[in-house]
Amino acid sequence: MLLVIDIGNTNIVLGVFKGEELVKQLRIKTDTARTEDEYASTIFSLLNLNLGENYKFDKAIICSVVPALTPMMLALVEDHLKTKVIVIEPGIKTGVSILIDEPRSVGADRIVNAAAVKALYGSPALVIDFGTATTFDYVGVDGSYMGGAIAPGISTALNALVRNTAKLPQIELVWPASVVGRNTVTAMQSGILVGYVCMVDGMVDLVNAEKGEVKHVIATGGLGGIISQHSKRIQLYDPALTLQGMRIIADLN
Repeated sequence: MLLVIDIGNTNIVLGVFKGEELVKQLRIKTDTARTEDEYASTIFSLLNLNLGENYKFDKAIICSVVPALTPMMLALVEDHLKTKVIVIEPGIKTGVSILIDEPRSVGADRIVNAAAVKALYGSPALVIDFGTATTFDYVGVDGSYMGGAIAPGISTALNALVRNTAKLPQIELVWPASVVGRNTVTAMQSGILVGYVCMVDGMVDLVNAEKGEVKHVIATGGLGGIISQHSKRIQLYDPALTLQGMRIIADLN
């Protein structure tokens, strides 16, 4: 079995693969204040609960956008699982040429998504990842990573709005009945969710105008589902795209 560990700014997602099949997906909150022992207790309790006590991993792979947690998670896996661990960083095989000004500066998760969409769907493609940030990543006709755009994530924008205003409340992110909200809550839902759909569709149109018609527009990330339902440009929502990309890169290495 393969263990994939995707360390994001908000959550750490664990994926367990048997061959190409994702058999388990587990999620814990990212917290840089936790110790290695605290993470070990949580992670291995979850693995024991979901896989039993006799599981064995042949390989593990880590993708991290939180540098403070990367060495801790690497040591944790090596110490407890006694297995080969790959960290997605400059120098490993990804199957994707990175054609931007500073290749080492691009987030590992964005390269993983590009590798996944290239292998699973083809190119040219645009991956839209709805996480702590909303990222747009363009994969060119030849399968190379060509760059993209970064915007605040939906929850990030909402939290900033609530935090920086005196009277706006925290709200549930559900699609409003109308664009013109009849109260504060529905007005905020419209501004955040409908506004983001407009932003996403507009960005796709601009990429099409600049690069030529994008063949595959794929969404992923926690809030990608609700946006994909209402977007006219997103063709498919794949919540496991990043985990699949990590599996693909593990196979290459």
